[in-house]
Amino acid sequence: METTYDVVVVGGGAAGLSGALALGRARRSVLVVDAGHPRNAPAGHVHNYLGREGTPPGELLAIGRAEVARYGVQVETGTVAAAGATDTGFTVRLVDGRSVQARRLLVTTGLTDELPDVAGLAEGWGRDVLSCPYCHGWEVRDQAVGILATGSFAVHQALLFRQWTADLTFFRHTGPAPTPDEREQLDARGITVVQGSVAAWEDGGVRMLSGELVPRVALVVAPVLTARSAVLESLGLHATQVEMGGHVLGTQITADPTGLTAIPGVWVAGNVADLRGQVIGSAAAGLSAAAAVNADLIAQETRVAVETARAAARRSGAAAQRVAR
Repeated sequence: METTYDVVVVGGGAAGLSGALALGRARRSVLVVDAGHPRNAPAGHVHNYLGREGTPPGELLAIGRAEVARYGVQVETGTVAAAGATDTGFTVRLVDGRSVQARRLLVTTGLTDELPDVAGLAEGWGRDVLSCPYCHGWEVRDQAVGILATGSFAVHQALLFRQWTADLTFFRHTGPAPTPDEREQLDARGITVVQGSVAAWEDGGVRMLSGELVPRVALVVAPVLTARSAVLESLGLHATQVEMGGHVLGTQITADPTGLTAIPGVWVAGNVADLRGQVIGSAAAGLSAAAAVNADLIAQETRVAVETARAAARRSGAAAQRVAR
């Protein structure tokens, strides 16, 4: 690695690589530091990404890395431990002890899916344990799907997945009882409600605490979406909770439409700033943030150039006066 960059991008997923691509094409010196643990790694394919529909997540990232390399962007495998403000930008420290300087930061560290405490969920996550119907609904269309209710969001999930299959079972588990209006909606859509807690997700279905196995090919859960914000917290920026209909979806970093945070010189993009964002949306956010970062650098460089020109003019004028005397 070099020692100083125009921009250090923390996180090398769709948002980070998209931002790095735009900045590299803008002739900026860019370093991407990526820990190599993308959120969507367990999934078999990326969906709703025009032109890349069905691409495996790892393949999409490999394509992105090759593209940014064509424009001189450096990609380093590693983990950023912390960042600190300096007179000229930021010091970025890696866990292995190395550090670099950055004039600007673009943080695209994503989020962590915190799954309900039920045996088997982690092992099936991204394959037959699902969350988003737009990501996996087509793959389980017309099949037997279960909804694990751990909060008020479960009814919303059930009604969403009903678009893809009529064979839905709603497992109450630890979630609140559906309100009369919600129960009427579930009944009207033909969604079976099963009382009792779930013991485990197994190959073949949902194992109840009673011992009964309810055959299902997939189980829908509502993980808590927690922003990976440690780097930003080291700068004094903390994530805020996001709610939907009284249900806490998770946390994200607050930023303006370009991704600029409350800390000058620090931008965010992707799931760390938008916990509901899809891959293609995260890539778009990375591009938008990169354009804003580049514009900010141009503004700074222009101010410096004007100040330098004025100083040179003053020196020239003073020299002329001395000669005249």
